[in-house]
Amino acid sequence: MLSLRPEGLYCERGDFYIDPWRPVARAVITHAHADHARRGMGSYLAPFFSKNVLKLRLGKNIHLDTLAFNQKHYIRGMALSFHPAGHIPGSAQVRLEFQGEVWVVSGDYKVRPDGLSHAFEPLACHTFITESTFGLPLFQFPEQNTVFDQMEAWYQRCTLAGDLPVVLAYSLGKAQRVFLGLHKKGIPVVLHSSVWETHEALRKNGFGLPEAKRWYARTHSNELPVLIAPPGAARGGAFLPKRPHQLAAASGWMHLRGMRRRAGYEMGFVLSDHADWNGLLYAIHESKAEQVWITHGYSDALSRHLRENGLKAQTLETHFGQLDDENE
Repeated sequence: MLSLRPEGLYCERGDFYIDPWRPVARAVITHAHADHARRGMGSYLAPFFSKNVLKLRLGKNIHLDTLAFNQKHYIRGMALSFHPAGHIPGSAQVRLEFQGEVWVVSGDYKVRPDGLSHAFEPLACHTFITESTFGLPLFQFPEQNTVFDQMEAWYQRCTLAGDLPVVLAYSLGKAQRVFLGLHKKGIPVVLHSSVWETHEALRKNGFGLPEAKRWYARTHSNELPVLIAPPGAARGGAFLPKRPHQLAAASGWMHLRGMRRRAGYEMGFVLSDHADWNGLLYAIHESKAEQVWITHGYSDALSRHLRENGLKAQTLETHFGQLDDENE
């Protein structure tokens, strides 16, 4: 039903690509991260809840059609539908069905609910295409509430020291999770401009996010809120406050010893928008797939594990995970 071409995953029957990395006439998009939703496509078909953020990132005049979750769209006798992936707000898996055969392209996903994104929906299929960003047994992540408790304790230490706490978190998905977790604890938060714009786009698309304050670097204040900014902004340093501050990162990669130290962060919080090892195995098991295709990440390790356990598995060389600061 699908094949890999230089432009990306191609469906010949429907004559479209799923998350293509080169310009094509028709693109089906799983979510709005830049390695999956790129400029230059003739038309886009995407989940309804990614509409506003796609237009923010790709341009308000793109040719974009959307579908609600579980709504079937028929193309030459084949049924296409979007189903929640749990990765970030608006993210989806793509389910394709033709003459009784079902394929599912999961895009990026996580199976633990985060209180903001639509929760991951296990889908039974014959072929399951999965990511493997954290496809090693060592990646087993703590519960979200535990991480937010750690963040709260760090925030209190920062305020006692008179330091402004700065959390580096990807502007689409991770930043909103951090914002919501801190907001529920009554901790004041301000957002870097790119994070604030994404926050507002998601609010307008129906996600239950409270209003947020925008960070202005020149604004002097004795208040010590948590500043949430994208990781890339820290490299230039221009956005950072001209006052004592501490840098922390929220990322699944903080699970690795030494990663925080090498990056120069005072704190690292293990918070990922991808499934950990157990989450990947859960999704694959629930799919009941006869064959599994594995994309970006530790694909060889996951593929080997699945084959050793009796599944037909193979890796795909894709361009996912190769852009910007959003791929963890």
